[in-house]
Amino acid sequence: MKGINDYWQQLSGDDIAAGKHREFVGGMWDDIGRLQLEFLKQQGLRPGHRLVDVGCGALRGGIHFAAYLERGNYFGLDVNASLVEAGRQELAQAGLQAKAAHLAVSDTFELGCFGTDFDFGIAVSLFTHLPRNYIMRCLVEVRRTLAPGGRFYATFFEAPTSGYLEPLVHEPGGITTLPDQDPFHYSVNDMQAMAGLAGLSLQYIGEWGHPRSQKMLCFYQPDRKLDVGSGQAAQEKAR
Repeated sequence: MKGINDYWQQLSGDDIAAGKHREFVGGMWDDIGRLQLEFLKQQGLRPGHRLVDVGCGALRGGIHFAAYLERGNYFGLDVNASLVEAGRQELAQAGLQAKAAHLAVSDTFELGCFGTDFDFGIAVSLFTHLPRNYIMRCLVEVRRTLAPGGRFYATFFEAPTSGYLEPLVHEPGGITTLPDQDPFHYSVNDMQAMAGLAGLSLQYIGEWGHPRSQKMLCFYQPDRKLDVGSGQAAQEKAR
């Protein structure tokens, strides 16, 4: 699994042409891409909603979202310009240029650059690579751009308690995480604290079928009643 520093590596045009960006973002291109769309559809995502994909990479999920959403309703943001370029090429190869996806590069989670607000947001395999201060910045930017009733879903590697200093091996997937080294693990209480400091409320969803045991969280405005989708993804875990 690539660390934060690795992720800054810029892929060449030849790398992208050879499809190396698909492995660069973690592989499982089709499986995890489809999983993201099906999960958000369970949570109520409809074609008319505006969706922001934070840490969109080369559009592993974005290809599926752009195909499903109405024209102009998919927005992707990533720190790595070469991956965003790979995403543009993926859209072209899939014949999705008419969907007018909005893509941007930012190293500060500047979601306001799109000039709109969002009904849904998602970040898969992003918080798993970020220290707390980066997560905090991301959540503050999310709060600023969530539409009334909007929801932001993010995955993380779960630790059993706050301050858990030992390595954790997550199954399935066999990924080993630490509290102070990429890939990171956090407790639900840790994430709850970060959400509160960013002005958001948090609901733990947990298991959602991720093949590497990343758990799911939902962030939302504290003055809004949360209405998650039905089924396994709607399970709430109190902490």
